[in-house]
Amino acid sequence: MTKYDFDTPVERCGTHCMKYDCLAQTFGTDRLFPMWIADMDFCVCPDIADALAHRLAHRVYGYSSPSDSYWQSIINWLQRRHGLTVSRQELAFVPGVVRGIAYALNFFTAPGDGVVIQPPVYHPFRIVPEGNGRRVIDNPLEEYRDEQGRTRYRMDLEGLERIFRDEKPRMMILCNPHNPAGIQWDADTLATVARLAKKYGVIVISDEIHSDLMLRHTRHVPFLSSCPEAAEVSITFGAPSKTFNIAGFESSWMVVKNPELRDPFYHWMEVNEFSSPSFVAWMGAEAAYTHGERWLDEALEYIESNVEAVESYCAENLPCIKPLRPEASFLVWLDCRELGLTQEELVKLFLDKAHLALNSGTMFGHGGEGFMRLNVGLPRVKLLEALDHLRDALAE
Repeated sequence: MTKYDFDTPVERCGTHCMKYDCLAQTFGTDRLFPMWIADMDFCVCPDIADALAHRLAHRVYGYSSPSDSYWQSIINWLQRRHGLTVSRQELAFVPGVVRGIAYALNFFTAPGDGVVIQPPVYHPFRIVPEGNGRRVIDNPLEEYRDEQGRTRYRMDLEGLERIFRDEKPRMMILCNPHNPAGIQWDADTLATVARLAKKYGVIVISDEIHSDLMLRHTRHVPFLSSCPEAAEVSITFGAPSKTFNIAGFESSWMVVKNPELRDPFYHWMEVNEFSSPSFVAWMGAEAAYTHGERWLDEALEYIESNVEAVESYCAENLPCIKPLRPEASFLVWLDCRELGLTQEELVKLFLDKAHLALNSGTMFGHGGEGFMRLNVGLPRVKLLEALDHLRDALAE
């Protein structure tokens, strides 16, 4: 028996939320149904709201310091959900994963240094290095077909070693699980990356923000768990934000095992006050990690059913659109190449005819042509309504 309601639509317009209230400035019109930015349209776990309401009722909002129980809630969560053992000294707060990546980039690299990414991939992986004057080096994912003829991706590990050897990058940004394709990389692949990074002196940033959103009993493989070398070369970022739909709290964390990387970096973060959370950030995260597990498990079941609904709907009504089944997250990578449209025509189909706001595949770089990214973290009735709009637009 379910405890939480994910079916009832929640009105978000007028709440200063980016997903709804920034449609016009992003897409040129607000007469769209938003299925783009990666937050969910579900109410948070009530325990999170209750914890914050209790604190806000005090009515004095001075400087705060995270409790020991906050740090322990992260430690317990990582051990319980992912079998990853971390200590308090290996943890630090960051106000958002992208900001954390930017901090690490600016601390460990210099203008002109190479940074490797693996497109199609989350677009800030390119924007942040380029904006800071770093040299972005693509190692595109390899596309292949599985036994059922479905599109899948793997890392080009030979290409990665060539880049490490010849281009001599300082850093690699890894997406694990991968966004937008929802791939959970296997331990052997991650271990190969770690060993290559150690061999060629590359720091690996592992963005694991979607790691709690594993679907269909898939297990998350933390980069740190893949092999001993991973702990020597990496900085891992994670957060409760995607997991519990609390991105507005800007509450994230990082783990650095190697003291040669950790000590100077954490000192720099501390003296610049980059790692000082507001009480909303740390109290909301602690409540989520301590009391939100059942909510998450039910949310994942609902998301799995939404993914299946998209697959069934496309098979029956939109056979030229092939959803890639994600192993993690509430984002579905739609292969629209059989429609035979240019990317500009494809975007116009979704925006101008179906009135749906999705992310264009080309946003994610090389290999994104012909794709759109769909957010299914919403009540199913709204998801099916949106798919009906797409069906009708194609019928025209």
